[in-house]
Amino acid sequence: MGKCEQCIIKQFNSLKALTKDELVRISSCKTSRSIKKGEVIFEEGEVLNGVYCIKDGICKLSKLSENGKDQIVKMVVKGQLLGQRSLISEESSNLQATALNDMEVCFIPKSEIFADLQKNPKFSFEVLKDMAHDLRDSDDIIVNMAQKSVRQRLAETLLYIHENFGTNPDDTLSILLSREDYAGIVGTATESAIRVLSQFKKEGLIESVGKYIKIIDFAGLERVE
Repeated sequence: MGKCEQCIIKQFNSLKALTKDELVRISSCKTSRSIKKGEVIFEEGEVLNGVYCIKDGICKLSKLSENGKDQIVKMVVKGQLLGQRSLISEESSNLQATALNDMEVCFIPKSEIFADLQKNPKFSFEVLKDMAHDLRDSDDIIVNMAQKSVRQRLAETLLYIHENFGTNPDDTLSILLSREDYAGIVGTATESAIRVLSQFKKEGLIESVGKYIKIIDFAGLERVE
């Protein structure tokens, strides 16, 4: 089990504001966990007793709508924290976290996070900044849903995945998402997502390589209306 004070991952989240002594204390009580692709990390409505620091892998945060469809709110990657908003508000989780590929996470108990929030102003400020960024992203999602077409939203999603998560050696997008996942991200019916992806293929914007997607025309995707 790695030591928090020596872990490079902390540089990508609010834990970077903790002192060496605080990191040593957290390291002594955290637990490491391997999570398989498709496994649920926590459910919507679950009371969280700590936060998860992602050492490796990607997960999706989603919310079940009244009609039973999954709306994907965010994809969380290596270096980010899961569950800090619910922990601080002392409310049950508003979202479900599901692994999109095999993951390695560290679980830090609530008591340790609260102790540092109360004693370390720099850490508290970093946590607030992270939550503010999440709120800004939520604002952008609301505007996109209202003002942009499904074609635009799906094109932007493909470009976002390429920019933020990279590609495999064959230039396909590194994240393997189902058509249901794409529909959940852009907020449309699965049939609509399938239809638009088929249109993109016919237009020469993307191609399929097995189950993966490869972007062929980046400029073309940026021009989609």
